[in-house]
Amino acid sequence: MDNDYGPINRSQALFRPLGVFLLIVLIAVCGMWTRPGTALAHAALTGSAPEPGAMLAKGPEEVTLHFSEGIEASVGSLQVLGSGLNKVTGNEAQAGDNGRSLTLKLPKLDDDVYTVSYRIISEDGHPISGSYVFVVGNPPAAKDASAFDPHKELGHSGHGGDGTELSAGRMQLYVIRCLYYAALLFAAGVMLWSALIRGPLHEALNAHIRKWAVIALRALLLVSLLYVFVHAKELMEGQKGWLKLFVSTSVGLSWDALLLLSLLGFLLLRAGGAVRMLWALLLLAQEAWSGHAAALTPKWATLALDYVHLAGGALWAGGLSLLLALWFTDRKEAGRFAARFSAAAWISIAILTLSGIGMTLLYMPGLEYLLYTTWGSLLLAKAALVVLVIITGALLRLRMKRKGFPSGLLLQADGLLMGLILIIVGLFTYLSPLPANEPVAYHEMGEQMHLSMRISPNVPGDNEFIVKVWLPQQMGEPKSVKLLLRSDDNPELGAITVPLRPYTDDEISSFDGFVKTAYRADGPYVPFAGHWTAQVRVLDGNDDERVKDVPFRNY
Repeated sequence: MDNDYGPINRSQALFRPLGVFLLIVLIAVCGMWTRPGTALAHAALTGSAPEPGAMLAKGPEEVTLHFSEGIEASVGSLQVLGSGLNKVTGNEAQAGDNGRSLTLKLPKLDDDVYTVSYRIISEDGHPISGSYVFVVGNPPAAKDASAFDPHKELGHSGHGGDGTELSAGRMQLYVIRCLYYAALLFAAGVMLWSALIRGPLHEALNAHIRKWAVIALRALLLVSLLYVFVHAKELMEGQKGWLKLFVSTSVGLSWDALLLLSLLGFLLLRAGGAVRMLWALLLLAQEAWSGHAAALTPKWATLALDYVHLAGGALWAGGLSLLLALWFTDRKEAGRFAARFSAAAWISIAILTLSGIGMTLLYMPGLEYLLYTTWGSLLLAKAALVVLVIITGALLRLRMKRKGFPSGLLLQADGLLMGLILIIVGLFTYLSPLPANEPVAYHEMGEQMHLSMRISPNVPGDNEFIVKVWLPQQMGEPKSVKLLLRSDDNPELGAITVPLRPYTDDEISSFDGFVKTAYRADGPYVPFAGHWTAQVRVLDGNDDERVKDVPFRNY
């Protein structure tokens, strides 16, 4: 068949209806795209239970999110995390309300700050994500070096420090504290060994131990008097009422107990072994109760571990000091004592290691915190010294098996390591195991906008959020200002919206040609520690949005 344009090709005749069909489909699709109504609307969160920022007396049985449009319930996630970023349940969220809601059943929740995080897909294929927080009960406030001062909590205010300044006064305190710990462990250790080694076969050895017990008690009394005097003088500088310090304060009463036990030790030198052992254990208990472990939680665990740690240290330090003393005075008795001390040394080192690990895990949120503070650096140095002690002890034990007599060089090396460890232990009490958080303070000047943001005190939990915006006068006040917090360590979590509200700012911070608006919020919108990005979104009168990201971190 021909037409005015030439013969018609069979393939052209075949595809002409197909082309018309595709054109109709294209027009229909374009009509859907341009049609007003719900075709272009994406699902948005319209409500939740519990609500963002809710303060609940007890935990909810479930979390429910409501959306404006249908969602693909089989894709995405809804989870609730505790302050330690632990999922509180492994249950799957269930859809409801004709596919417009998600519900997650929860177990019984403890007092804590919880983060609800959702990431879903709407029926039109649009991804939706977000997070918010709610609080159950009265969770403990976050502690960091700026808020957690064990010296203050125990009545030792005034002699604490972060280790950044080394004045002559602080150096004096360091030296006295190191001497105090050495005298304490030496006296307790010698009394323990005097109770453990008994019988006529060890009469000569017992005579040596009693001699060194007197020396140890004298050293303890002298150093304790110096220790109490220096600290009391510092605490009472410019004040009156020294008597009240020793009769009505916890630190004063602990000093009373220390001095009383120091004097009582002399009267118990001739008492039975059980009495001397009880005295040593009471002396260590006094130190544990007045130490910084008493300021931590859970108190029963920190106190128990600290007490066990002190007992293991006294057994090892006291025994090694006796062995060194006997080496220089009576080699025969040194050999006899070394045989008894060898096995006990391994037990005490094991106790020290296990209790030290336990205390570290209780003190710190994570082992990476060892890299953030001087306390952590000293602990790592102490761990390295303990490894050297173990190596030295193994060599000593091998020497004892071969020759039945310890090596003087190895004993002196072991004594040197013990001295270094005691110095580190003495310094520990002046340093916080946690790094200090610093408030976020950001300010930027720009041609089109000035921005200021503060987050204080910048700890996991409750904070104050302040955002100030200056826009050119011709633009007027912004239509909206939003503050979003995103966890850089957990990018899978949605942003947390901080509910800013306008407030009257009394600070003098005006700029010619600009109009200032101020917003603030208070609440637990930083639910866990880590690296964060605070995003400020400002929508001006011309519907232009300006976005600023401010990274920060807390511990």
